[in-house]
Amino acid sequence: MINFGIIGCGRISPFHKAGILETNGAQLTTVCDVVEQKARELVHGSENIEVYTDYKELLQDPSVHVVNICTEHHLHAEIAIAAMDTGKHVIIEKPIALTLEDADRMIEAQKRNKVKATIAFQNRFNQAVMVTRKAVEEGRFGEMTHGVGSVRWYRDQSYYSQDPWRGKTTHKDGFLMNQMIHTIDLLIWMMGSVKKVSGHIKTKFFDIEMENVGTATLEFENGSIGLIEGAGTVFPSDLEGSLSLFGEKGTVVLSGSAANKIETWRFSKDYQNEQAEVMNQIRYQEENAPTVYGFGHEKVVQDMVESIRHDRNPIISLVDGRNALEVVLAIYDSANNDGNALYLRK
Repeated sequence: MINFGIIGCGRISPFHKAGILETNGAQLTTVCDVVEQKARELVHGSENIEVYTDYKELLQDPSVHVVNICTEHHLHAEIAIAAMDTGKHVIIEKPIALTLEDADRMIEAQKRNKVKATIAFQNRFNQAVMVTRKAVEEGRFGEMTHGVGSVRWYRDQSYYSQDPWRGKTTHKDGFLMNQMIHTIDLLIWMMGSVKKVSGHIKTKFFDIEMENVGTATLEFENGSIGLIEGAGTVFPSDLEGSLSLFGEKGTVVLSGSAANKIETWRFSKDYQNEQAEVMNQIRYQEENAPTVYGFGHEKVVQDMVESIRHDRNPIISLVDGRNALEVVLAIYDSANNDGNALYLRK
């Protein structure tokens, strides 16, 4: 049995808890939060789960094999490096960190300690995303022309008032960093390395410091183009999280709340039969996810369990987390420079 501990018992932690409890071979043994009541509420009704208020004490528990880091963003690097330095494997909520320097330190800590580490980009495990990724790997699109990632959700003032760090510049907690980064990861995963970024951001309607509307154009190393649209201002509730891919020989559109539904699947002029067949492969419940978090956290946990058992790398690497962070930071830098293009690789 692989024992898990959760550090940070806020909004996202119940999904990590559920993912652990639903995974064969995994069990939750410890939780930690500086506010003890939060930690105890997370494990209410559960027996034999140790509660800590200092993550450093949890890391000294030799029975814990994997730590799920669910704290506010600015603590990810500090806690992840400390965890890996004590020999723990880690699952880190997005974003990986707030600076590329911290992300690099985390990557080095993983290499130094020879532990497993992954980022909770759970949408990668959506069935719709996985079948699309297979089509990319098989070269079915031919030469890519462009890809579009859109997240049109609604986050009102009550959302930002939940925690003092939400929407703050000190935590870089903008919509692109906190919500849109999932779809940015998917776009990069499908399209390849980003060469150039030009972005624009705005803060609308609510008393926050960071953006809740952002757009960007990307140029990929392979010469294709990317478009990003992220907005937490879509009244009155979440509309969609979509990913569209366009190539010489194929077109795919994923929709739903978080790219969990195949809307369009066209790889020939007579595409109707194959489209219907592929759509039928996607389970009904994945097309109707109860929340924007989908069903992927269990798969992130399961991937970690299998990585440890078979001594392989997790499917999602810390480098993947760094790549997505790099694009978000480049959008911010470009937007603060009147949208002028920023080259990531020359």
